[in-house]
Amino acid sequence: MLLCLTANHRNASFDVLEKLSIAAPAATRALVEGSDFVTGAVVLATCNRFEAYLDIDEPLTGATAVAVRSTIEAMSAGSGVDHDDLRASVTILTGDDVAEHLFAVTSGLESVVVGEDEISGQVRRALDAARADGTTSSTLEQLFQRAAQTSRDVKRRTELGGAGRSLVRLGLELASSRVTDWSAARVLLVGTGQYAATTLAALRDRGATNVRVFSPSGRAEKFALKYGIVAETALPAAIAVSDVVITCTSTLAILPADVANAERRLVIDLGLPRNVDPAVATMPGVELLDLEIISRHAPIEALTATADARALVATSAAAFATAPSVEPAIVALRSHVFDLLDAEIERARARAGDSSETEAALRHLAGVILHGPSVRARELASSGEAARFIDALDALYGVSVPTVTSLPKPERGEQTA
Repeated sequence: MLLCLTANHRNASFDVLEKLSIAAPAATRALVEGSDFVTGAVVLATCNRFEAYLDIDEPLTGATAVAVRSTIEAMSAGSGVDHDDLRASVTILTGDDVAEHLFAVTSGLESVVVGEDEISGQVRRALDAARADGTTSSTLEQLFQRAAQTSRDVKRRTELGGAGRSLVRLGLELASSRVTDWSAARVLLVGTGQYAATTLAALRDRGATNVRVFSPSGRAEKFALKYGIVAETALPAAIAVSDVVITCTSTLAILPADVANAERRLVIDLGLPRNVDPAVATMPGVELLDLEIISRHAPIEALTATADARALVATSAAAFATAPSVEPAIVALRSHVFDLLDAEIERARARAGDSSETEAALRHLAGVILHGPSVRARELASSGEAARFIDALDALYGVSVPTVTSLPKPERGEQTA
């Protein structure tokens, strides 16, 4: 069964989210490796949400409650967030609700900026990290792959996926009330990851041309060469000659001492964990825009586009929930056909000897023949008519399908293509 623990900008403070984002990777590995009933886990930690998606064994009595308690204890121990505070900040979802929630998250429907175009990449990287750590499962693979497809459908078929929806662009919109001419502004970018590249693109869209980069990890030269900007090696000196400083890295990068020589600077902190010490805001001549301030100014969502997107998400989630009911029938059909094929191949071998090329061709043909019925079976399942396919198998081939409620659980760390 699927289980999700979610804390986001609506029900948790940014301090809690920041601590969870640091603790999540190690705590997730410990959770899966130390459990007899958690068969998979994928954790998503972004600037405005924390999500733990778990695949748990259903037959275990009380598994859901035990999984919730174990997850909260693991995350609390790893992050330093008080157990009771964490429990109060987390919403728990189970079963079919998990798919609809993840599909909505991946489509940007639950973001600070509704319809933002960065979250789908963050979800994809969360799955990649779980694969690398060996904590994913077959069911979670299917869930996240369907979430990615749903996100693409929302962007393609609704108005929600409009260009430019992102927390970065919202931060720059707020900064524009302080920056009269971006083309004349001296901008320092702190960070060299994908988020920094997104920020640089947004700056250029606003006309910024004088952009330099500093990297706490020493990767500024490589980033600067790739994007045609100037690299800085000394942070305080670079800040001193900048009008706007934008941070988007993974560590605490700017301390009060770094802005001691600043006369009038706008600092935009887009990082989680926070990149700028809050005390920087108390320094003379410095104005700080952080994620908490930026999120308060999120625009009102476009109601029609959001309604269309949510309807599409609900349809996709319903299809995901019903799809497993037809998989055993597809397996039964394939087994029936390939059993017949194997018997015929054995008879042919007895008469004419081995012919590997002919055997390969026959197996390929069987796969081609089975493709159409398999696709049709999933289409019927998506519309709630899986029983029609199952009845047809019995009527045509005498193939009976056992009643199941979920797919078999794979070995821990097993993945699907």
